[in-house]
Amino acid sequence: MIIPLRSRREGRDLRKVGFYDPINNQTYLNVPAILYFLEKGAQPTATVHDILKKAGVFTELTLNQTKFI
Repeated sequence: MIIPLRSRREGRDLRKVGFYDPINNQTYLNVPAILYFLEKGAQPTATVHDILKKAGVFTELTLNQTKFI
């Protein structure tokens, strides 16, 4: 989910871009939507960052964008 910074953690989301179910080990990521929001300055939480890194999403960002380590 993409949630505005000023909203509560459980507040209204702007857009659902994927889900992660650790119990059933299922992940769905809408990579084009995720890349769009990252390029616009979205900051993933540490947990989401780890999921995106494991899925290889950051390799899709262009070299002139902010590097996520």
